Amino acid sequence: MTAQYYFDHAASAPRRDEVADAMQRWQHGVVGNPSGSHRAARDARRAVEESRDEVAAFVGAKPGGVIFTAGGTESCHLAIAGVTEAHRRDHERSVIVVSSIEHSAVLDAAQFMAREHDDVEVRYAEVDNDGVIDLESLREQLDEDVAIVSVMTANNETGVCQPLDGVNSLSKGHVPGGVPTHTDAIAAAPWLYLPVVTGSMDLISLCAHKLGGPVNAGALIMRREVAIEAMVPGGGQERGRRGGTVDVAACVGFATAVRLTAKELTDVNDRVIDFQHKLCAALSFLPGCAITAPGVAKVPGTVHVTFNGIASDELLFLLDQEGVCASAASSCSSGAAVASHVLAAMHVEPSRAAGSLRLSMGPETTEVEVDALIGILSSVVYRLTNEN
Repeated sequence: MTAQYYFDHAASAPRRDEVADAMQRWQHGVVGNPSGSHRAARDARRAVEESRDEVAAFVGAKPGGVIFTAGGTESCHLAIAGVTEAHRRDHERSVIVVSSIEHSAVLDAAQFMAREHDDVEVRYAEVDNDGVIDLESLREQLDEDVAIVSVMTANNETGVCQPLDGVNSLSKGHVPGGVPTHTDAIAAAPWLYLPVVTGSMDLISLCAHKLGGPVNAGALIMRREVAIEAMVPGGGQERGRRGGTVDVAACVGFATAVRLTAKELTDVNDRVIDFQHKLCAALSFLPGCAITAPGVAKVPGTVHVTFNGIASDELLFLLDQEGVCASAASSCSSGAAVASHVLAAMHVEPSRAAGSLRLSMGPETTEVEVDALIGILSSVVYRLTNEN
């Protein structure tokens, strides 16, 4: 059997053993409803609230601001749609401002609101050729009709970090009364110290499975009070901001993942950034290869490259044959690869964007695996280059 080299942590990180162990108690037998009053319910509620404390501390917020959701997509949707709906109550027009490189969870939520409501408009702030938001472009989108500004902490495809302090300063200072700000911190959470990096933003989205936690577990964290409408009403859970019985096991697993991530953050960063440099140095010598955004700040775990004359699907097929799990970092619809809107926004030539490759690492990535990846990828690229 071919050895597996997992370099797709940005899609989903392997579940940590500690997470599975922590969740075990809440996955069989009697699991009380946290809204109840008997002993089993009180035990469940205590577990949920302790988990809320952990998630709040992870971003440097108060526990009361944590809204548990069924994942990162719901978290982003709640931020965009919930704040916009609240804004619509007392404004004739509501404008959603997003960067052009946001994850589809944010872009689709914004576009959904515009389709559903004639009084909602979506505006896009452009990025430069490295994928960093153009603050002047952002400023041009701001006026008194803006309901929310959403800019991700780090891009999920390229790993490029965004200037959130500048985003928030413009959003608060350019419009009288200020505009609520949201950041999708899902790609950044395994790598960056969020209390500082996202400290200026009002709303932060997280999801557990990018941290080695369970799937279908996430949170929207309100660092400051923001008017928001529940998108899943009913039951009054999560202080009326998200109805439905909370999944106790998911909350406990999520909390365990963020606790371990915070504990290991410095050591993991120190080790993985060396791997990132090693990969970039080695891949830059491959024919037709270009490192994406080489001169800007990126999360340590991501190496994104493009190849000229090699298609992503054939590259990924041969890597898979050799036991390497990686990604083209493009969306997929009905099995057909769709060109990356992120690379298009960065003005990457379509012919080169068609040969994109994202290699993403995690806490358990080893130097042996990195060395093996370099050898396998080099062999595959030279084979494809000769064939083409």
